Amino acid sequence: MTVAIPQQQYDYSPPRPYSWKTDEFQTQNEPRKTAPVAMPAPRPAQFTAVNPNYQVAPIVYHQNSVEQSYLCPRCMNRFPPRYERKISTTGWIVFAVLLITFFPLFWIGLLIKEDTWVCQACNARLG
Repeated sequence: MTVAIPQQQYDYSPPRPYSWKTDEFQTQNEPRKTAPVAMPAPRPAQFTAVNPNYQVAPIVYHQNSVEQSYLCPRCMNRFPPRYERKISTTGWIVFAVLLITFFPLFWIGLLIKEDTWVCQACNARLG
């Protein structure tokens, strides 16, 4: 005896995941709504009256400041001095003493710094 198995249609498709059931990930084929294009406002007529008190603004405005009143005592230059931080004399002495007595900490002397002002033109140290 031969039993005939009926042919079944396997058109079953599993349900989509929950996030796909919402409209969040579905695209719409219809065009999106847009705001109407506003026409630019017409420009007002140019102001043609001439103001007799009008002056062109200066490109650079100099104020009275310390920089203008500075004068290098060595070269009489008016450029403001340059600010530098250098290892002080005390730092070099500590460096040399620690280099001889306790070698692992000799670099501590290099951390002792002083602030100096230097003329930009003649490189003179100032007070």
